[in-house]
Amino acid sequence: MRVVIDTNVFVGACLGSPPSKKVIAKCLTGQLRAVMGTALFLEYESILGRENLFEHTGLEKGEREDLLDIFLSTCIWTPIYFGWRPNLPDEGDNHLVELAVAGNAQYIVTRNVRDLVHGDLNFPSIGIISPEAFLQEVE
Repeated sequence: MRVVIDTNVFVGACLGSPPSKKVIAKCLTGQLRAVMGTALFLEYESILGRENLFEHTGLEKGEREDLLDIFLSTCIWTPIYFGWRPNLPDEGDNHLVELAVAGNAQYIVTRNVRDLVHGDLNFPSIGIISPEAFLQEVE
């Protein structure tokens, strides 16, 4: 099953959120295939470099980079050739939907469900779901 993993889920895994950790573990073990694109990759890199987010986790910058490298090695790199522009409330979230369409993903796993379901352009074949709901659905 192909999925888009929003950065907030990956960060949640780094911060110790059990559902987020389980979703990432499913990607690392090949039970899920995460699709990755340029915009999402740059967002991951940017957020993982913010020391203040991780000061109480015990994860050093190098460890976060290693985890990202391992995660990326399991992802399907997916170029986006057509911009759908679903016009989400946060313009910065549009790339997630475009990546899901380009990568033929069945789900976008995110902690930001509310904002991702309110676009002008909808794709009924792509589920937008929290890590908790996703785990209930696939297990």
